[in-house]
Amino acid sequence: MENKNSFIYEEKKSVIFLIVSAIALILSFFKIFTIGPIDLSWIAILLCGLPIIKDAVVGLVTEFDIKADLLVSIALIASIIIGEIFAAGEIAFIMAIGGLLEEFTVARSRAGIEKLVHLTPRTARRISNKNGVNNEEIIDAKKVEIGDLIQVLPGETIPVDGELVSGETSIDQSVMTGEPVPIDKIKGDEVFSGTVNQFGSFVMKATKIGKDSSLQRMIDLVESADADKSKIVRLTDKWATWIVVIALSAAIGTYFLTGEIIRSVTVLVVFCPCALVLATPTAIVAAIGNLTRYGVLIKEGDALERLSKIKNILFDKTGTLTYGKPEVLDLIEYKSDEAIDDNINNQYGSYKPSNDNIDNKFKSNDSNNGNMDNNSLIKILASLENKSEHPLGKSIVNYYKNLNRDNNDSKGSVNNGTTFLNVDNFEMIIGKGVKGLVNGEEVLAGNEELLISKSDVEIDQLWVKNNLLSFIDSGATIIYIVISNSFRGALVLGDSLREDAKETINNIKKLDLDPVLLTGDTEKPAKHMADQVGIDQLYYNCLPETKMKVIDGYQDIKNELVAMVGDGVNDAPSLKKAHVGIAMGGIGSDIAVDAADIALVGDDIKSIPHLLGISKKVMQTININIIISLGLNFIAIILAMLGILDPITGALVHNVGSVLVVIYSSLLLKWKSGGIS
Repeated sequence: MENKNSFIYEEKKSVIFLIVSAIALILSFFKIFTIGPIDLSWIAILLCGLPIIKDAVVGLVTEFDIKADLLVSIALIASIIIGEIFAAGEIAFIMAIGGLLEEFTVARSRAGIEKLVHLTPRTARRISNKNGVNNEEIIDAKKVEIGDLIQVLPGETIPVDGELVSGETSIDQSVMTGEPVPIDKIKGDEVFSGTVNQFGSFVMKATKIGKDSSLQRMIDLVESADADKSKIVRLTDKWATWIVVIALSAAIGTYFLTGEIIRSVTVLVVFCPCALVLATPTAIVAAIGNLTRYGVLIKEGDALERLSKIKNILFDKTGTLTYGKPEVLDLIEYKSDEAIDDNINNQYGSYKPSNDNIDNKFKSNDSNNGNMDNNSLIKILASLENKSEHPLGKSIVNYYKNLNRDNNDSKGSVNNGTTFLNVDNFEMIIGKGVKGLVNGEEVLAGNEELLISKSDVEIDQLWVKNNLLSFIDSGATIIYIVISNSFRGALVLGDSLREDAKETINNIKKLDLDPVLLTGDTEKPAKHMADQVGIDQLYYNCLPETKMKVIDGYQDIKNELVAMVGDGVNDAPSLKKAHVGIAMGGIGSDIAVDAADIALVGDDIKSIPHLLGISKKVMQTININIIISLGLNFIAIILAMLGILDPITGALVHNVGSVLVVIYSSLLLKWKSGGIS
């Protein structure tokens, strides 16, 4: 917060200095007001020029860093020596504007690592045995030792890596894997620090602590990736050394040929790279203005320059190419040769579901009554899951509520309330599913293990192959439904693909860039997703360390720069490591956004091709700006060497280049990537 406040203070101070300097220069030029013999242009020199001279001297002495600021400082000092105070003030003012524009494009936020640190639990419940009695004590998480027994209650964050020794639960591991569905854990399973216990209380044995824990390793990854990312040298600074050498040689040569110091100083003034310094920031600021209309936030000033050089764009799957939350994808009723039990029909109404997609809302075929009460299977399941706290159960209940609301709205009903059936003896079986009595009938909903352990029902595997195999291969979650020991069907939940994902990937390919998929999924669902969107290169079973190695493989081994698009905490190290990090700013975590260079505020991945296109257009604009500025400068130099221009008129003439640069850069405000955006 201190750094942020300091940056805001410096920004306000720079704006005030510019306003005061502009007023002073106007008064000086038109001689409207004077303070005795003192030229008011000195105000601009002191407020805008001294910081430039200071930075140039420090850079030259400490790092022998020759930048455009050095030539500006030489021109300033030379103009002052020969008494051309207004020319010196004008140079300082123009350069200060360029500096402010550049600072405007740079984000100083580095809060990502701090937020990761805040995820680390501060306490742990250690269980010790004294005199045959188990005692629980709350200790500092840093004092946990390998082998300690730690109890974790529902809703608590796991303090260290470990292994379950008793109890069963479900763990939200999205901080590590990015996957939205909690992972069921039983005795002997591994759990990670920073992940969240969802339901049952359990006891674990600590196996990795301190720097070896999963969360701390992720923090280290973010820090190391930030340190390894090389500082980008501005295109204009690459020209600076040559400009300084040529300018000094021209000024010295002019003096020896003519013997006139005025001409030499005029050469330095017209060679002063005001337009060159404005070339990059004006183009970037205009592009930023363009991108805000597409919901794209540029956080780092040189991000667009870096983005123009990438060869590959890497996509995380969950929350990036998909919506990042489990949704009901389909409900398929089991149909056998036997008639549906009359007792079930009498209690719940006739349910005749179609095999259409979720969009058809499982509309009832009952001509007498089209309300949700007749959609008995989804109503039975939602009533049972309404007692559950599991995210999958909540997704089913929310789907049923939305379905009921849409149905009532289509009928013009004023009562959009959702009714549930009576549920008794509810039981959640960790890692398997739920069971209970719904209106007096036993209902089981869960995986195959639940059906095997709690009932004598056998699932028709041929039916599963014909109806569910494609969902299973795609990584979807299947919930089998048994009512009164009769198999009734299955509900499919999964993370659905974003509507614009396939179009986005196609448009990226049109830009001659290669999209790559990175996911924590296993091989089959990863390949299914890649095939759906048209991505040829993919990496599956990816943890944060794996993604970092993939990026290293492209950038360090293949020498191909990459951009990384991600949304979760687990993507933060990769977003830092990549040449450019792009975060989903809406659903994405704050940590991911802080780690990235660019954020998609509305999570609209359709804007990525436009972002990539304008990055290349920005570099083209910058190059043309440089040509404009250098071309005019060389013309002005010849005129100065011939004595046609003096320092004041020279300063005015060479500022024509600055105006042209600003005008040309402003064209980026309306730029569109034809056929893509």
